[in-house]
Amino acid sequence: MVVVQQRRATQASIMTETIAPSSALNGTVRLPGDKSISHRYAMLASVAEGETRISNYSSGADCHSTLACVRALGVGVEVDGREVRVKGNGLYGYREPASALDAGNSGSTIRMLSGFLAGQPFTTRILGDESLSRRPMKRIMQPLSEMGARIMAREGQYPPLEISGSRLRAIDYTPPVASAQVKSCVLFAGLFADGTTIVREATRTRDHSEVALREFGVEVQSGRGYVALTGGQRLVARELTVPGDLSAAAFFLVAGAIVPGSSIILSGVGLNPTRATLIDFLVNAGVEIKILDMGMRHGEPVGDLMVRSSEVKGGVIEKEWTAALIDEIPVLAILGAASEQGLTVRDAAELRVKETDRIETLAENLRRMGVQIETAPDGFHIPGRQRFQAANLDSFGDHRIAMAGAVAALRASGRSSIENAEAASVSFPEFWDTIRQLGS
Repeated sequence: MVVVQQRRATQASIMTETIAPSSALNGTVRLPGDKSISHRYAMLASVAEGETRISNYSSGADCHSTLACVRALGVGVEVDGREVRVKGNGLYGYREPASALDAGNSGSTIRMLSGFLAGQPFTTRILGDESLSRRPMKRIMQPLSEMGARIMAREGQYPPLEISGSRLRAIDYTPPVASAQVKSCVLFAGLFADGTTIVREATRTRDHSEVALREFGVEVQSGRGYVALTGGQRLVARELTVPGDLSAAAFFLVAGAIVPGSSIILSGVGLNPTRATLIDFLVNAGVEIKILDMGMRHGEPVGDLMVRSSEVKGGVIEKEWTAALIDEIPVLAILGAASEQGLTVRDAAELRVKETDRIETLAENLRRMGVQIETAPDGFHIPGRQRFQAANLDSFGDHRIAMAGAVAALRASGRSSIENAEAASVSFPEFWDTIRQLGS
């Protein structure tokens, strides 16, 4: 039985969770709405004509930072639980905000919304919390500058950003590093540009932006290694439902695989092919996963997944697999330590500029649990067949490190604690309650 105890420190926002090892996890999980899709629906709805209703919008703090930003730009936003209504003013309907936009901890918000801000006839300042303020923004500053926007940043690359919009010109752009956020930023700026904007990719990244743009009525061309759109197109309001977040599902897929006697059903999960690399990797590693039901919703495939405890082999994540699994690597590291052969990750230098340096924060927690890990500048190696010792872990303010630590604690020798556990609310506020319910 899982025991999750919550202790709040003197500061109301600081929280510690205590997790006991589990004998089995069983039940059905309703996941929060997909973060990536929620961000994109809200942003596109803000420049559409009319009221868009979004059901199962992400409950995570990051996606609500996006809502706060578009509201500050003069867009009507109403939130009722997991339903959001966005009253768009059309492509050129933003108003100059009275103060700086606050993206909170959300890299998705600051990077993708900057594409919209670049096409505005005013200057906008957008900032974030301490963690976001350490994350480099050159990857979006360069293409937006080429399109005609003027962008100032702290030390030339860090938030706050000051974006002076203008009439933009279309570009043909190849990002130096595969990034769905950069691709989306350029495409969104392309809505305001004269001509056809093209983004080329050597490695395919998630295509939620292209799917969402089409849902809002934008004609998008795509082919092998490229995506393009012509500026000035009209967006039309829609009624949309966000599928369950596959990145959030990853924690339960791994937990279900490594905790003996477990059987978990994850309902309504988004199974976009550009994200389903996670399922492919887990199945190749020996995890027993079944798709119980599958259909299409607003251009996105959605299905129910069942995972059962499995004999896991382990594997290697490198090259295009790394780009596709970058958000799931922290919890896959836990799977690797519990597997037969272990896990090797390469080509993942991007992990060092996430909410934390995820290679180092992950390694720190694993070493506290007595787990061997060898780190490298762009990845790590974890031998298999390891045991997890009970330990005092820390999220270091990173939601994925917090939740990965919780999954490891389910296999530990005794009760483990996770400091700064409130970090999970960035993407999955219900995470701790869900773990508690599965083990009861």
